[in-house]
Amino acid sequence: MTAALAGKIAIVTGGTKGIGRACATFLAQRGASVVVNYANDEAAAQETIASILAAGGRAVLARARVEHPSESATLFRAAQEHFGRPDILICNAGVSSLSPLASLTEAEYHRVYDINVKSLLFLLKEAATRLNDNGRIVTISSSTAVHPRAAMALYASSKAAIRTITEVAAAEFGSRGITVNCILPGLVDTPMVKDLPGTFRTAAAASSPFGRIGKPEDIAAVVAFLASHEAAWVTGQSIIANGGAAR
Repeated sequence: MTAALAGKIAIVTGGTKGIGRACATFLAQRGASVVVNYANDEAAAQETIASILAAGGRAVLARARVEHPSESATLFRAAQEHFGRPDILICNAGVSSLSPLASLTEAEYHRVYDINVKSLLFLLKEAATRLNDNGRIVTISSSTAVHPRAAMALYASSKAAIRTITEVAAAEFGSRGITVNCILPGLVDTPMVKDLPGTFRTAAAASSPFGRIGKPEDIAAVVAFLASHEAAWVTGQSIIANGGAAR
């Protein structure tokens, strides 16, 4: 463990699997006290917390369905009750969607936009008054926001919205010294992509000079930097983290 984030208090949404779990772990390893959010999978949530605590970190679970604005406040209350006023917010909760335009449904639209976009807006609303000055906010978008593909109208457009909202928040929160940045991962080996066709994963790996798809830890390392003091002069940025993969 390092002390780069010692004394800092972080909230990680969607923090019990994939990129979210890696983010929570990296922040805890660097000394932050972490509120790990989950919605449904309590077993995965308990595994995440147990792993952090076993390594000497500090973390608590907070169940909240962040697509419901009233539950966003739950995470900030949990931070305050267990550790104090939060300094870091990692907005990672999200869902994927492969829906050709010809087969879109209103229900799928609401599922994707409620979790990917609506939740972010209301988390940022809470952060506007409840995050410490000189805090750090990192949002997780997707490289599909800049390189959309067939069947990704809902997913790619929701991830593009995250980029725009991030830039607005950076402009609004800058007077308090709060940085707000966005990461655009390429394909990452997480439960979210386990059902993708093997050919898709193979092509994504081949398009990177490293010959592989991303790992959650690849993204968490960038998040940890943006959450640190060293990133104080970086805000309103969209950082593509895709291993140099071609479109």
